[in-house]
Amino acid sequence: MENQGYVVAPLVVRPVNINDTLLLADCIEGFMDLANVLGLHTVESTTTWDAGFASVSNHDRLLFHGFTPVIKPVHHSKMSDEKWNERMDAFDEKTYKQRYKIERTFAWADSYRKLAVRYERLECTFLGFQYLAYSMMNLKTLI
Repeated sequence: MENQGYVVAPLVVRPVNINDTLLLADCIEGFMDLANVLGLHTVESTTTWDAGFASVSNHDRLLFHGFTPVIKPVHHSKMSDEKWNERMDAFDEKTYKQRYKIERTFAWADSYRKLAVRYERLECTFLGFQYLAYSMMNLKTLI
């Protein structure tokens, strides 16, 4: 989703028992394919992700594609205070506060019952309903 809350990239659909951290690779690859087709330059673009995507491999993957990742750090009980303070110093809270636009879009998507409760067994059917709902949401904000 871009800064205004429009869905601009292909979605990744997986069963609910797969952790968000594992979805980032497919999301980034899909977005980079779309960006290349549209001629978008993503170098030094800032992206915000919630704590579910916090991992070293995801951070490195985003840096590899030229993004500046803003991922809210997760405090682990085994983490030293020094390491926690280091992560919080590197965290850009001002940029992260703009994440509400993305969360607002997810809340709008939940107003569509077909998306809030997944009844479809086939991934392609569920993905089709997602495309339809996000197209309707984008259209509403443009009109």
